[in-house]
Amino acid sequence: MAKRLGDILVEKNLVDRETVEAAAAATDGVEQRLGEFLARGISLEEADLYRALAEQQGFHFSTADDLYPRLQPDLLQQVSDAYLLKHRAVPICRDGDQVEVATSSHNFRPDELSRALDVGPDAMLIHMLTPTDFTRIWMDLHSDRPLHRPPLAGEPEQRPDDGDQTDLLETEFAARSYLVGLLGAILLDAVGQRATDVHFERFSKYVRLRFRIDGELRTIDKFPMTGAQLRGLINVVKIQCELDITERRRPQGGRMRRTLSDQTIDMRIQTQPVMEGENLVIRLLPHQQRRFSIDDVGFTPQLGNRYKRLLGSPSGMILFVGPTGSGKTTSLYAGISILSADETRKVITVEDPIEYAIDNIQQTQINELLGLNFASAMRVIVREDPDAILLGEIRDPETALEAARASQTGHLVLSTLHCNDAVDAVQRLFDLGLHPNSIAAELQAIFAQRLCPRICTECRKPVPLDPDLVSEVFPDGVPGNFTAYAGAGCERCHGRGSYGRIAVIEYLPVSGPMREAISRHLEVESLRRIALERGLVPMREVALALANQGTIDFRHLRRLMLPERLPPNWPDRPFLVDPDELLLRK
Repeated sequence: MAKRLGDILVEKNLVDRETVEAAAAATDGVEQRLGEFLARGISLEEADLYRALAEQQGFHFSTADDLYPRLQPDLLQQVSDAYLLKHRAVPICRDGDQVEVATSSHNFRPDELSRALDVGPDAMLIHMLTPTDFTRIWMDLHSDRPLHRPPLAGEPEQRPDDGDQTDLLETEFAARSYLVGLLGAILLDAVGQRATDVHFERFSKYVRLRFRIDGELRTIDKFPMTGAQLRGLINVVKIQCELDITERRRPQGGRMRRTLSDQTIDMRIQTQPVMEGENLVIRLLPHQQRRFSIDDVGFTPQLGNRYKRLLGSPSGMILFVGPTGSGKTTSLYAGISILSADETRKVITVEDPIEYAIDNIQQTQINELLGLNFASAMRVIVREDPDAILLGEIRDPETALEAARASQTGHLVLSTLHCNDAVDAVQRLFDLGLHPNSIAAELQAIFAQRLCPRICTECRKPVPLDPDLVSEVFPDGVPGNFTAYAGAGCERCHGRGSYGRIAVIEYLPVSGPMREAISRHLEVESLRRIALERGLVPMREVALALANQGTIDFRHLRRLMLPERLPPNWPDRPFLVDPDELLLRK
């Protein structure tokens, strides 16, 4: 008897038993599969879900990249496309009496397809693919010119020539169709690899394509293109975003939305003139209902409890700070998701853009062209009787003033700032023109964070310590209970050693002496000293605890903080401190 999908997910530590039971109850008698419900309801990766489905059905879980080298396109001629699409199946290759088939359907039955391919059902090797990877292979097999795979067996490698011929092709309809298909294939591949950003970079003799995956840029070699083709592809993007295709001398920004493998993706577009032409960056924002959990983001149990307690406050400001791409908005959404479940409170957001749709809250998209910016939206929202307001970003003095006014009139305001750490955020509010007494009175807490790749749990192992980093972090010697870990690389993480990201969070509560120091407008270093004495949980302690647990790579501390933040904060404190114990002491 086959295992239940929920049991497999629990065994793999992807969900807990309570979540599975709740999902099973919610889908009982409803035409909605348990896996689909879980994927929409929690942060369950598509690959993890389909790996579990493969185990349940007795199939082999594979990726598109695994199967590309074995593709035999002539097998498609033996079966109708309508049948294959209906059953979400595609023949991959024939080896003697055995045929390999890939599917993304959890209830695929090989009988009819085996007859069409003239083999017995027992002679079929079935690969389970995610829907994204199935679409990638389907598009490739049905493209007149393969777009995103290495050469097939026996096929010559095609290296485009950046000459006059490709320049002429840009003006032809066939070339434009190819560029549209190329863009779609690249975006589909980026979504399949969980990329957050796609970088097209033009240099004098070549074009480089890179995806940002788990916070790190990785070069993608499977889409070779010429400079002329990149120029045409950027024009395709500009047309879809209604930008000026004749303007190549100044940056342009825009947005577009596409559906890729049943996912709706919002995209932020930015072009940048460079010496050789233009570069293009596309940020990918899946536009789907998600459940944001404080635990999933990276809050420790005690810090998560502090955040939840702050969310119960009737007024004040809670700030998340850090550079672009540090996960600030995701942490805000984790809090807003908790507030959305409270039917006694009204929650309104002002965002640019709205990154995720959340039930039970009112979400507002700013529109600078119509004069609706963060500040003007705040002035209107406070008249709509909200209890809590999520303000996407405090980026100018006017918005900072409106946020302070809203918190002074009995609203809980959650927002973000761009700065380096929690104490720097106070100085940033000074710089934005807020009166020190207003900051001291309204600020409840500051969370500063960075995103760090999670070590893949399937290939994690202890590793030797980096001696240069040890001399900075542990100047008087490594604690006896400290161990460093890293990912060796495996099928699950595609050999990268990391899978997903976690927020490394610094926490500064604002109360008592800290409020007094802010009201006196003390310099940053004096504020930092008082913060350390009065409850600051520094990022160093949190990062070391996560490294010692095997969650992040010890070597990533260099990317998380400045060199001056790596040594111990206090001479009389142990070099390795549990952040939760530190919270309990305060």
